[in-house]
Amino acid sequence: MAERLIINPDNPQGRFIRRAVEALQTGGVIIYPTDTVYGIGCDIFNKKAIQRVYQIKGKNFRQPLSFICPDLKNISKYAYVSNQAYKIMKHLLPGPYTFVLEATPLVPKKIMLSKRRTVGIRIPDNKICHMLVTEFGNPIVSTSANFSGQEVLNDPDEIEHQFGSLVDVILDSGVLGLEPSSVIDLTGEIPVVLRHGKGDVSMFI
Repeated sequence: MAERLIINPDNPQGRFIRRAVEALQTGGVIIYPTDTVYGIGCDIFNKKAIQRVYQIKGKNFRQPLSFICPDLKNISKYAYVSNQAYKIMKHLLPGPYTFVLEATPLVPKKIMLSKRRTVGIRIPDNKICHMLVTEFGNPIVSTSANFSGQEVLNDPDEIEHQFGSLVDVILDSGVLGLEPSSVIDLTGEIPVVLRHGKGDVSMFI
């Protein structure tokens, strides 16, 4: 069974962050809170862990996985960011958005759209996320905590019930919302809203 750690969302306990990081470093899969929903995550550079995330969710391997970064500077390692895209992201991040950008060669093929070298990148407005990805040092996969095609889970008790035997660590910060991030494609000249979620997208419509 997964190790379930009750973590303070406002003042996250460092020992719990370190425990989750240890799991990631050894190829583990964790469930962690974001500013939208709970995410299932692993190291984006660990192929076996990524395969495990797909298997846990029952997700089609052709469907790409998003990942979280600690800040805008870090994003530039993994995606080509135009001046316009930078201005938009600087205005909205950290926040409940996933931005689709053209990937750099550093990004593993496993988490990209195969026909388009693009990636979905997030910087959640969440202290636990920020501490986790900063301490770990690599981007962390971010896909919603649910089985493919089923409703997103927001209650840690239900998450433990369904995923406790499938993942290694669950960071429990209480019940979250059910609304996913808004997804904005910034690969073209005009931003395109691919999914209207928690983040305000009125400026793009």
